[in-house]
Amino acid sequence: MEELTGLLLPIAFLAVLYLLLIRPQQKRRKEQEQMVRSVEVGDDVVTIGGLHGRVVALGDTSMDIAVDADEDVIVRYERSALGRIVDEPTSSDEHPPEDEDDEA
Repeated sequence: MEELTGLLLPIAFLAVLYLLLIRPQQKRRKEQEQMVRSVEVGDDVVTIGGLHGRVVALGDTSMDIAVDADEDVIVRYERSALGRIVDEPTSSDEHPPEDEDDEA
């Protein structure tokens, strides 16, 4: 019986380690892979390095990102460097115009 209780603590420790560290990391990796597969031409993206731009071409493992509005500057990145796909801005994200009545 003492042998069973001696093994119980390491087994419980491994279970907690799996639930708190390994499983969430696997979930984040799957979400990242899904996002990389779902990127399309025309999506506004941010790379893991902080570069903001619009996807103009996709390859098997790379993507071309236009950095400026005129699409004069195009940079090639690996798809794995995708940090996030930027959603359309909502009205709460935009700053409201300042009232001129406050200058009194």
